[in-house]
Formats: sequence, C-alpha cells, structure tokens
Amino acid sequence: MRKVRIFEHISLDGVIEHDANYTYGGWTAPYRTPAGMALLLEMYGTRFDMLLGRKTYDEFLGYWPNAGDFPMANAINAATKYVVTHRPESLEWGPVGHLGEDIIAGLRDLKSTAGPDLVLCGSISLTSVLLDAGLIDEVILIVYPVLLGKGKRLLSDSFDARKLEFVRTVTTPTGVLLNTYRHLGALNS
Repeated sequence: MRKVRIFEHISLDGVIEHDANYTYGGWTAPYRTPAGMALLLEMYGTRFDMLLGRKTYDEFLGYWPNAGDFPMANAINAATKYVVTHRPESLEWGPVGHLGEDIIAGLRDLKSTAGPDLVLCGSISLTSVLLDAGLIDEVILIVYPVLLGKGKRLLSDSFDARKLEFVRTVTTPTGVLLNTYRHLGALNS
C-alpha cells in the first residue's frame, strides 16, 4: 500500500504563497543550498509519484520539463503525475494519470496499489480535502525562518482539526526546518 505524503514550503506564520501578485515570490531562494536540497531529496525518497491539482500541474509544466539535468528535476520529471482535473485529455507532461470524477475514491484505489509513495506538493485546495478524508499519511513542513504576514495558508478556513504525531526534524545549514509528522486522524475535543 502506498503512503500519501504532503510536502509544503511554509513560513513561520503559516503562509505558503505570499499573495496573488507574488510580492515576495522568491522568499525561499535565499535559504536554498546544495546541502538543503540533498536533505529534501532524501526525504522525498529515491522514487515517488505525485498528486497535483490542475493549477499546480500547469505551473509545474511551465518549469520542470525544461529545468535541466539535476536530481530534483530528474525525479519530478520521472514521477507519474496523478492530476485532479476535469480535462484529463489535455494533460501533456507525463508520465501522467488522473484520479477520475471522484477524487476520494480514486485516491483510495490508487493508494491500494503497489508503487512508490505519492507526494502532494503545492495544490493547497487538495490538502484540506485529503486530510479531512483521512487519506494523508504524513505531513512534511519545510519551515523557513521568515514571517510573511499575509497570503495563502496551508489549510482552508473550513478545515476540521486533525491530530499529528511528531516523527523527526532535520535542519538545513540556513536554518530551514524539515519537520515530519504522522497523521493520526481527527482531533477529539
């Protein structure tokens, strides 16, 4: 059975995307190092497939296929991208598949197959839905030492509380924390 793992780059105040105008679009760039990238790649694993919403898929399509020959680009380009979309016939960057009309049932079926772990990155509209459905196994937060103040948050306002168990943390040379949590289920009051 495959695991579903969320990977999200996030500020200390919970922002994952500053604003629609990308005022601070490169806010993660000053913290990138080869050592940090090696740690991140280790956490992704040697082989993985991806879960993407259509918007994130289209954004990734504009970058990753032409990013060059380096480990992260090679891993992402080799991964099968399972996309939540109403237009599966228009998916051009592969290998690619889609979860069908019922994404919850589609992901349950996909999880039950043999294969590499499924990585969800970006695609914040899916994060809350899949956590609420109990389909996420791990949450990996890549926490940057910045406060962005406003912008898109990791979870929707309608999200139901969930309980996580801390697994481990790794620190990059620039102070980015790679925190891994196991999803335990709904938070009981």
